Amino acid sequence: MGLSTTHLIIFLVIVVLVFGTKKLKSIGSDLGSAVKGFKDGVKDGDKNAEATAAAAAAPTAQVVAEKRLDSQTIDVEAKTKS
Repeated sequence: MGLSTTHLIIFLVIVVLVFGTKKLKSIGSDLGSAVKGFKDGVKDGDKNAEATAAAAAAPTAQVVAEKRLDSQTIDVEAKTKS
C-alpha cells in the first residue's frame, strides 16, 4: 500500500498544474528562508543563554549611597512603620 514512483510523478504533475511553477518556486524560497531564520534564531538563543549564565555567575558590584549631612534629607530606612 506504499507510493510507487508512478504515483509520485502523477502527484507532482497535478501539484504543478494547480499551483504553477512560479508559485512553487516562491513557496520553496520562502520555506528555505524560514528554516534558515529558525536555525539562526536557535544559534542566537544558545549564545544569549551562555551570556546570561556567565553574567549571572559574575559577582555584581555593590552600590553604596553617599550619605549627606543636610538637615532636610530624610532617611527612608529610619522612617519605617512598626
